[in-house]
Amino acid sequence: MAIHEYSFLGKDFVKFEDAKISVMTHAFLYGTAVFEGIRAYWNPKKGQLNLLQARPHLERIMNSCKILRMEPYYSVDEMLNIIIELMKKNKPETDTYIRPSWFKSALRIGPSLVTKGADAEHDESFVVTSLDLGDYLDTQKGLSVEVTSWRRVSDNAIPPRAKVNGSYVNTALAKASSMLAGFDDSIFLTEEGYVSEGSAMNFFMIRGGKLITSLASDNILEGITRSFVARLAREELGLEVEFRQINRTELYLADEAFFAGTGAQIAPIGLIDNYVIGNGKAGSITLKLQEIHRSICQGENSKYADQLTPINYQNVLA
Repeated sequence: MAIHEYSFLGKDFVKFEDAKISVMTHAFLYGTAVFEGIRAYWNPKKGQLNLLQARPHLERIMNSCKILRMEPYYSVDEMLNIIIELMKKNKPETDTYIRPSWFKSALRIGPSLVTKGADAEHDESFVVTSLDLGDYLDTQKGLSVEVTSWRRVSDNAIPPRAKVNGSYVNTALAKASSMLAGFDDSIFLTEEGYVSEGSAMNFFMIRGGKLITSLASDNILEGITRSFVARLAREELGLEVEFRQINRTELYLADEAFFAGTGAQIAPIGLIDNYVIGNGKAGSITLKLQEIHRSICQGENSKYADQLTPINYQNVLA
């Protein structure tokens, strides 16, 4: 995992080692930041880097900012241009992960998101880093996962539909517990006992020829890849897609299961709570969705060309 040479902080491109914040920064002290993860795929045949669904990610970070009472000073278009310029500076020739974040940059004690009177201020700042990244989860074998005893944070606690940095302690606790128990990852339940999502990705299963995933109201991140996978399942495979509540024991009866997310991509699940799913390997529908998704990421499927922002390094000064 190689971190790229340049980052963007505040209003300037800087060397990664110079992208620093104070230990008194509000976001560091209280987790008051929001972020996105954007994948970019390198196509060596075209000498081109393809940002995947960059605009929807940046539109979502604006929504996260709204929930955390931030007022970004860049628009979606401006953020996208910053990311494009950053990629042209770094010129990666491999699959890349881009992490834009808005954070509360004031140097102050006290967790409140707002200040009043003479102390009132808008204290947001923007940062983008990038690094080489292949598969975050194994996308070939069937993952071994457990239903974690940790519950997903709820919309009335820390809203999961906002990608709030501090809320990922919930993810960290669950994934660490599962890994120490010998599993690869976790599946969260809501406090009501319904399936929510994976540690940091949405969950899908196949039952009776239908693709099934949890409701947005079951404390999930409203995943961009989640929506896109559902669309591909309908348009390319002719599958019926159900968005509904899922009971825990349904997991054990699934014909196939997989995680989906920007980082996770499409990662098959072979074992849940030591129940074998299908034959314990990636199922046929999962494999078909992987193949379609991969072709789109590589810019080899013109039908979905609008999902990509291509970046060509030609005529870029070294």
